[in-house]
Amino acid sequence: MGKRVTVVLDDDLVKKLHEIQAKLIRESESSVSFSRVLNEQVRNSLKK
Repeated sequence: MGKRVTVVLDDDLVKKLHEIQAKLIRESESSVSFSRVLNEQVRNSLKK
């Protein structure tokens, strides 16, 4: 389990993350949390 951190995201970023989450939910048979989507996106952007 990770550390709980409070951040403020711009509305456009939240919308994009929710769109990614919705796509993953449609493609998966299990639940996909917003935190998981956010962590994956941050992790991918830090690898570059």
